[in-house]
Amino acid sequence: MSNFGMILENHKTKYTKMDIILNNVMPIPLASIQHGDDSIWGNFIELKASKHILLNASSGKGKSTFTMAVIGLRKDYDGIISFDGKNIKNYSSMDWTRIRQNKISVIYQDLQLFPNLSVAENLILKNSLTDVFSENEMLQMLEELEIDNKWQQKCGLLSMGQQQRVAIVRAMLQPFEWLIMDEPFSHLDIENAKKSMDMIDARCKDLNAGFVLTTLGDSHGYKYDQELKL
Repeated sequence: MSNFGMILENHKTKYTKMDIILNNVMPIPLASIQHGDDSIWGNFIELKASKHILLNASSGKGKSTFTMAVIGLRKDYDGIISFDGKNIKNYSSMDWTRIRQNKISVIYQDLQLFPNLSVAENLILKNSLTDVFSENEMLQMLEELEIDNKWQQKCGLLSMGQQQRVAIVRAMLQPFEWLIMDEPFSHLDIENAKKSMDMIDARCKDLNAGFVLTTLGDSHGYKYDQELKL
């Protein structure tokens, strides 16, 4: 068992799982683009709880738009996105605080790290919202991805591949039912992508959580329950 696997043994928690439904959703900026019959845009799509989903698309078809819409940061779309039957446009700011802390974790394409803060500060700040892991456990997670020696380094001074691994670890530091990943391995080589995928897989299995991985076409050698297209 890896160090991360042993860490997870100490953090067994059960959560009620939620389904995500897209009912005839069409982002307004993408309405003029031709979408296939099997696209998630303009169709009824059900993302079942705990499923591992690959969302495949070429550039400009809305991968980041999907991510931002599902977490409530974009509302410029027609149709309905619902969590367990409730339209997310009706959620209050307090609802979203709860959801983003306990139900949905995100690895953003632009990473959204604080560049002037150290790796330690970025991770401790995130972890402080739910207090799931100890500082030593966070260091062990970085060690799994071979960046524990960057603990005190400012994130803005790291390579893009190192920053991406920090962002992956950060996303693991909260409870979640869904992990939304927007091209999370774009700056990683095959070996580091595999190590990162193993960490993500272990955390999702521990929480019985689902994930959506957006990609330009690379499945990263992982077997998915469902593949969707944009």
